Amino acid sequence: MAEHLQPAALPPVTVSPKEGFFLGEFDAMASPCELLIETQDTHIARSITALAAREAKRIENKFSRYRPDSVVSHINCADGAAVEVDDETYRLLNFADTCFSLSNGLFDVTAGVLRKAWRFDGSDNVPEEDTVTPLLANIGWQRTQLTETHFTLPPGMEIDLGGIGKEYAVDKVAGSIKASYPGISTVVNFGGDIQVTERRRLDKPWLIGIENPVSASDASTIVKIYQGGLATSGDARRFLLKNGKRYSHILNPFTGYPVENPPRSVTVAADNCTQAGLIATLSMLQGAQAKSFLASQRVTHWIYD
Repeated sequence: MAEHLQPAALPPVTVSPKEGFFLGEFDAMASPCELLIETQDTHIARSITALAAREAKRIENKFSRYRPDSVVSHINCADGAAVEVDDETYRLLNFADTCFSLSNGLFDVTAGVLRKAWRFDGSDNVPEEDTVTPLLANIGWQRTQLTETHFTLPPGMEIDLGGIGKEYAVDKVAGSIKASYPGISTVVNFGGDIQVTERRRLDKPWLIGIENPVSASDASTIVKIYQGGLATSGDARRFLLKNGKRYSHILNPFTGYPVENPPRSVTVAADNCTQAGLIATLSMLQGAQAKSFLASQRVTHWIYD
């Protein structure tokens, strides 16, 4: 199906010199996207930024539920018919299946339908039970069918790959940069989801700030990263607050309601951004048990309650 999509238009990009590297910037996937590029060559910096913007936009166009011509929209509108999928789509859906299995059903890409009831805009507009409960009938990844060539979604259900798409895009962009520009260390940062393509010259670390969502007045935690991925899951900007109770945007697909007592944010370091994002999200889905879950994973992490 990807062949039916229009070629991705390059979003506006900017490139500016910094001390020892270039900063490339553009917007994609509803996020500010930044690249830290270890080069003194303006032409190379612009070329790398353009490559990243083009690939990010390609992935967004292909998998965004907001685009009527995307793969996801085609699947969601198939009314129960089997939809042919290409290799990239199969691999992403297969990863969604892995997320579902590892989380015992808590990480479910069919749960996006709950957005019809929930609007995490900082208000006190908590939906009534009779608004949430009917939506549960259309949630359940285990009811889908996936082969290497076709995907079948029961009528009335839909998928939303937003929970895994940005991390996937970060890793794809980083891989493209490393393949096309070997030897040039680049930090790919899409709204806080990060991958470093390779180690810097002289083995210097990149310095990355992790925002403290509990207190805006506190300085960010500064992390030294040489290579690999970093991802954050949290509710700093997407929540509801009613009668003193905070409702996280991390929803339990079995109840239709937010997970109880999750941390405010979790940041995880791993070999790649996709892996880091999966562990961070899985920890948030554990609610009050997030700390013990992270300890069991034996990964470097930062947690704010």
